[in-house]
Amino acid sequence: MAVTHDLKKVHARLTTLHDLGLGYLTLGEPTPALSGGEAQRLKLASEMGKAQSDAVFVFDEPTIGLHPLDVRVLLGVFDRLVASGATVVVIEHDLDVIANADWIIDMGPGGGESGGRIVATGTPEQVAANPSSITGRYLG
Repeated sequence: MAVTHDLKKVHARLTTLHDLGLGYLTLGEPTPALSGGEAQRLKLASEMGKAQSDAVFVFDEPTIGLHPLDVRVLLGVFDRLVASGATVVVIEHDLDVIANADWIIDMGPGGGESGGRIVATGTPEQVAANPSSITGRYLG
């Protein structure tokens, strides 16, 4: 019976890797051969198997360089983390990610020295209805 339990654990880990878009990797592949994004997703996979009730994940522009289909995969990962009790904070410019947020803090009104102030907060619908939010114009 121990073998069956171990196989279930291995299957769960491999499924997580597949869900993170890493199903093409070869078992035993040296980690220096991984890209930065692959290494980050591998680290994330190791965390996803744990209870997350007190975990906070901060992602800084995680969609940079991702294909739109990979962005959808990433949104699913965020949903799984939240469902497991984690808090997920994402700093992002991708409107698909912003539109899927539970809560938005829109900073602006511009970038760099022209920004840094909170322009709008709320659900995507609330930010879209806020005339002060440039981001909101693209959400509505």
